[in-house]
Amino acid sequence: MYRYDSFDRTIVAQRVAQFRDQTRRFLAGELTEDEFRPLRLQNGLYLQKHAPMLRVAIPYGILSSPQLRKLAHIARRYDRGYGHFTTRQNLQYNWPQLEEVPDVLAELADVDMHAIQTSGNCIRNTTSDPFAGVAGDEIVDPRPCPNWSGNGRRCIRNSRSCRASSRSR
Repeated sequence: MYRYDSFDRTIVAQRVAQFRDQTRRFLAGELTEDEFRPLRLQNGLYLQKHAPMLRVAIPYGILSSPQLRKLAHIARRYDRGYGHFTTRQNLQYNWPQLEEVPDVLAELADVDMHAIQTSGNCIRNTTSDPFAGVAGDEIVDPRPCPNWSGNGRRCIRNSRSCRASSRSR
């Protein structure tokens, strides 16, 4: 299971605050849909026909008990009481209210979770064998690879695409 460090918590807290302001500006008419689109996609939010859809990242597809409880709380409070696990082992909420999405992101941050880079044109969650790390016949343990922090820290999405770099910053 991936554990956040202080750098991860800082990035997520800054992104929540930034998206809260961006959402406020969009709802106030200060941002157009075209201006808001890349900002919401960077935070895992799709605007669909009937309601927004928020995709939450679950690195390695592994959750702690407090994280699972928080996801259930979010489903009850901000959605219709349930979420959908995706083929990439993320979770989708299909009925959150746009004005409440920043609150959802803040609650996710409380348990070291986020929705960064879960939608749009970017690197998404990587999955592997459920026996990774313990299978006797594996050649390489793939679990460190999908880490959104670490090497993923260099893959902070810009408005045009997600680019990874091999050099440190």
